[in-house]
Amino acid sequence: MKLVSTLAMAAAMTLATTTPAAAQDGVPGPEDDPHIWLEEARSDEALDWVRAENELTMAALASDPRFETLKAEALAIYDSEDKIPYVSIRPDGLYNFWQDKENPRGLVRRTTLESYRTDSPEWETVLDVDALAEAEGKEWVYKGSTCLPPAQTMCMIALSDGGKDATILREFDMATKSFVAGGFTLENESQGGVQWLDQDTLLVSRDFGEGSLTDSEYPLSTRVWKRGTSIEDAPEIFRGEQSDVWSGASLLRDGDAVVHGYTAFRAVSFHETEHYFQKDGEWVRLDIPLKASPYGIVDDQLLFSTDVDWETQGQTFPADSLIAVDLEAFKADPNGATKTLVWAPEDRQTKQGATITSDSLYVTLLDNVRGKVMKLDYADGEWVRNAVDLPENATIGINASSDERDEVMFTVTDFLNPSSLYYLDGEAGTMEVLKTSPAYFDSEGMEVEQFEATSKDGTKIPYFVVKPAGATLDGTNPTLLTGYGGFQVPRLPAYLGTTGKMWLERGGVYILGNMRGGGEFGPGWHQSAIRENKQRTWDDFIAIAEDAVARGITSPDHLGIQGGSQGGLLVGTAFTQRPDLFDAAIVQIPLFDMLRYHLIGRGASWIGEYGDPRIPEQREWIEDYSPYQKIVEGVDYPTPFLWASTADDRTHPAHARKGAAKLKALGQPYYYYEEMTGGHSGGVDNEQRAQLQALQYVYLLQQLADDEQTGG
Repeated sequence: MKLVSTLAMAAAMTLATTTPAAAQDGVPGPEDDPHIWLEEARSDEALDWVRAENELTMAALASDPRFETLKAEALAIYDSEDKIPYVSIRPDGLYNFWQDKENPRGLVRRTTLESYRTDSPEWETVLDVDALAEAEGKEWVYKGSTCLPPAQTMCMIALSDGGKDATILREFDMATKSFVAGGFTLENESQGGVQWLDQDTLLVSRDFGEGSLTDSEYPLSTRVWKRGTSIEDAPEIFRGEQSDVWSGASLLRDGDAVVHGYTAFRAVSFHETEHYFQKDGEWVRLDIPLKASPYGIVDDQLLFSTDVDWETQGQTFPADSLIAVDLEAFKADPNGATKTLVWAPEDRQTKQGATITSDSLYVTLLDNVRGKVMKLDYADGEWVRNAVDLPENATIGINASSDERDEVMFTVTDFLNPSSLYYLDGEAGTMEVLKTSPAYFDSEGMEVEQFEATSKDGTKIPYFVVKPAGATLDGTNPTLLTGYGGFQVPRLPAYLGTTGKMWLERGGVYILGNMRGGGEFGPGWHQSAIRENKQRTWDDFIAIAEDAVARGITSPDHLGIQGGSQGGLLVGTAFTQRPDLFDAAIVQIPLFDMLRYHLIGRGASWIGEYGDPRIPEQREWIEDYSPYQKIVEGVDYPTPFLWASTADDRTHPAHARKGAAKLKALGQPYYYYEEMTGGHSGGVDNEQRAQLQALQYVYLLQQLADDEQTGG
C-alpha cells in the first residue's frame, strides 16, 4: 500500500452516459433545452453536427499561413527523441511508456539503471501497442498496468478503445513479454480496477452488471476472483450503498509485499469517505474524519492524512497533517491505537504528493507555491525529518520510487528551464541528475514574476507572469491567462515547452493563476471555494485578469483565457460574467451546462464540489454562474474556441457542443472542434495533438495579436 488517494481515484474512474435524461426536480429537460440532443455522444445526428463544425473550424484556422509552421513546431517537440523517457522502478528494470512518430500508440519498454544513465539507453520492447491495435482492429490506448509485488512481472494491463476512461483488463507476463493464455481477462469496458492478492487471486472492483454500480455509475462492490473460476461466481467481499459516489475494498500491504489485512471505503460524497478495516471477519468503521484517509505504511507505522482538524484522544491534529499509529496496535484495535503527530504544515505550506520506499517516506511540499521535499523516518520511537537537497524556487515532483531499496526519482522544473530528472540513492546517500530535457524554445531575455491580485472579498490571490524582460507595460502585450481552481488540485510552474515555442517566442505573455478551489495552499484553500462558495474561484480569476490589466501587462483587447475540464468551466464563467474583460477564450473539454451536469458524463460524482441542481437552494447558486445558461441574447461575447473529444466519458463532449450550438443560435461568433478519439486525458497520437495545438495558437494569434480579428 504505497498511497491511498481518493481524489486520484475519482479523477480516474468514469463511465459514459450517452442518452439524455428528461427534466427532473426542476432540472431542464428537452422541452426547455433545444440542444439537449447533443448529449447523445455518438448518435448519427450529433456526429454529423460535429463533422460539419470541424470542417468550418479547419477551413477558418488551418488556412492561416501560420498553421503549418505552428503544427510542425508542436510535432517536433512531441516527436523529440531526446525528451526525458520517464520511468517506473521495478525489480526487473526501469519501465517506460514511449510514443513517437514511428510508434504513435506507444511502446512499453524497459532498460537497466546502468543503461539509463547513458545518453542512449538500450531499450527492450515489452509490449507494442501499435502492433496490438493493428492485429485486433482496435484504437487501443495504453492505460497502465497493475502488477503483483514483489516481483511485479505478473500484471493486469489496462487498454482503452479510443481513449475512454473505461478500460478492459488482460493478464500479461512481463518476463515472457506476452499476454497469458487462459489468464485473467475482463473484456467488458468498465471503470474500476484490480489488486493482486497472490498469483492466483485478484480483488476486482468493476461493473458486474445490474445492481453493481452507484447512482454516479461507479463500482460499489469488490469481489475476490480465483484463477480458473468465472468472475460472475466470485464472492463479494465488500459492498457500499447505491447512493455512494463509489466504494470498494483494498489491501493493507507494506513495502515488503506483506498483506496485513483488508481495508474498504465508501465515498459518501466526492470529498467525504468512510473507511473500514476488516477484523475477525467483520468490517469495523474507522473513527476518523470523513475528510481523512490512510496514507501508507512506513517502518511498521500506519499513517493517516487529514484535510480537516481532527480531534481525537484528547488532542487536535491540524488540517493537512500526517498522523501515525503502530501497525500491530492498529490491527489489534483499529480505533484504540495511540495516534501521534508526524508532520503539520507551516503557514502557506501544504503537502503535495508522497511515496514510500523500502525504508522511508518522501513527501513533496508546496511552500508559497514552490517545491520542497521532506524525508521522514521512524527511529527509536520518534519521527525524524530531513530536507532533501534539491533546487530551490522550482516545482518538484516524485517520478518513481522503489519498493526494494531506498531509491527515488524527482522531477525538477520551472517555466523557463528544461525539466531535469534527479536520482536519489538513499542507501548510498548520493544524488545525481540522470536526465535533462532539451530546450524547446529560446528563453533568452524572458523573466518570471509573481504578483498578487485582490479578489472581490479582499483575499490576496497569487499569480505568475512569464514575459520578455523589460516588456513595455502599455497594455498591448498579447496575453494568455490560464488556471484550474478546483478539486484541491494545484497548478504549478512547469516548463512551458510548446507554449514557449508557439506563444512566448512570438511575443506573447503567459499568466498562471492560483485561485481558491485549487490545492496550492492546502485543503483550506480548496474548501473555501466549493459548493455555495464556488463563485469565489471565478472572482479570483477575474481579479487576476483585472490586476494584469491595471499593471499595464495587457488590456481586454489583448487578453485571452484558457482552461480544461474544471478549468473549462472556469473559462466559461469568466467570459460569460465579464465579456468586456477578454477577447479570446479557449474552452477545453469543459463542464459548461451546470444545471444538467449531474446527468452528463460523470457529473453526479462531483456534487460534493459544486452542489446538486435538483435541490432548489443549491440549484440557485449553481444557476448564478452556469455558463450555458448565462449565454443570452444581446451580449457581445468574445469569440470563444470550444473543443472536446467524442471519446470523453468523463466530462462528456455535450458540454462544449451545447455551448457552441447556443452561441450559433444567437448569431454569436465561435469556433468548435472535436477530436473523435483521445478521451478526457488526451490519448491521441502526436500528429493529432500537434494539429489541435496549432489550431488553438492560430486562434490566439488572430484574436489577440493580429490587427484584424476574425470570428467563426
